[in-house]
Amino acid sequence: MTFVAVFFWALAPLAVAVLWVARRRQKEGGLRFSSQELLRGLKKTPRQRWEGSLFVLRAAAVILMIGALARPRAPIADSKIETEGVDIVLALDVSTSMLAEDFLWGQQRRNRVEVVKEVVRDFIAQRTNDRLSLVVFGARPYVACPLTFDHGWLLESLSRVKAGMVEDGTAIGSGLAASLNRLRGSKVKSRVVVLLTDGRNNAGKIAPVTAAEAAAALKAKVYTIGVGSQGEVPYPVRDLFGNTVYQQVRIDLDEDLLKKIAQATGAQYFRAADTGSLQKVYAEIDKLEKT
Repeated sequence: MTFVAVFFWALAPLAVAVLWVARRRQKEGGLRFSSQELLRGLKKTPRQRWEGSLFVLRAAAVILMIGALARPRAPIADSKIETEGVDIVLALDVSTSMLAEDFLWGQQRRNRVEVVKEVVRDFIAQRTNDRLSLVVFGARPYVACPLTFDHGWLLESLSRVKAGMVEDGTAIGSGLAASLNRLRGSKVKSRVVVLLTDGRNNAGKIAPVTAAEAAAALKAKVYTIGVGSQGEVPYPVRDLFGNTVYQQVRIDLDEDLLKKIAQATGAQYFRAADTGSLQKVYAEIDKLEKT
């Protein structure tokens, strides 16, 4: 038997004390006599006989009500289930280039990071037996969520991700190194990093190739995803009056580097130019990495 709200039991001593004080006050008579000799021969009434029992019953009733507030629960049966999963780190680029609105979600144009979050949310839902972590990176990496089985907490962390939440830039090497640090103490057979970016490494103190070599030494696979349309894409900017206007800009994606990272770790590189292809990429990775 366990209780969901154990703190309610702290009220039990206080409730019993209140009942005891109330009982003592009720026993005090309204009139005082110099002697009780004339009353000793009288028989006790049923109320007097049950007076002690009434206090016990009242105290029991209060304790039972407090027990109900504490929400007791008992498992129907104990069972031990053993599963073998994969440790996966989701590394997402949150540089300001991810604000480019060249993706559609439904019939609405959305920026890259918003669509990526929706697709990643579906991917997390499919990995029920896996520990997952979330690392975001711009000019530096930030661990949004460590490896955990608590996917609800992971999804809550994902909902807070937005472009520009760290210093602007694209530190692919540092983002990968931070992801590998999440896997360093892992004892599972399969360790995976899914790294998504839309740019070229231009920040950080760790070279992407060096980080890829570290991943290979750790026997961790790094699936890389290059996201974004080719050519010029609509990018939101503010005009002199504070209104949002769109400019056509070209965002450089270093596909050669992403291919080298994936090949060095025995994984694959994927290109996602639109929402449909991005969903297929994560579905393909979901099929590849099952234990």
